[in-house]
Amino acid sequence: MKKFVLDFIHRGLIAASAGPIVLAVVYLILKEARGIESFSVDEICLGIFSLTALAFLAGGMNAIYQLERIPLMGAISIHGAVLYLGYLITYICNRWLSCGLLSLAVFTAVFVIGYAIIWIVIYSIIKKSTTRLNQALKEKTKISF
Repeated sequence: MKKFVLDFIHRGLIAASAGPIVLAVVYLILKEARGIESFSVDEICLGIFSLTALAFLAGGMNAIYQLERIPLMGAISIHGAVLYLGYLITYICNRWLSCGLLSLAVFTAVFVIGYAIIWIVIYSIIKKSTTRLNQALKEKTKISF
């Protein structure tokens, strides 16, 4: 467990450094989408703190895949649930998402679809790499015998 906590903190700190950069992108998107010209000091501070914390959480949660006791689907489920809650809380606290049923449903659908697409891409890349590696091993063993 100590290794997991240390790995979580290490990965979280690396990712947290990108929090303010992500916030700058979010604010630029909000400016274009909503025509917002300025933000208050409170909005900026809340955004910096919340996005840095979210980046720390998102980066740190990747350490869950190092735990061999948890099956892959369990790790993916825990990872997805924690990220969903983290993003949801961050978006609501920053007032980027209203608490209405429709907006929560849209947010949830976009999150689930995005998360699934990312995992399908990761799975495809790993499967292709594994197939290529297995093929190379078969070729090598044919040559050896």
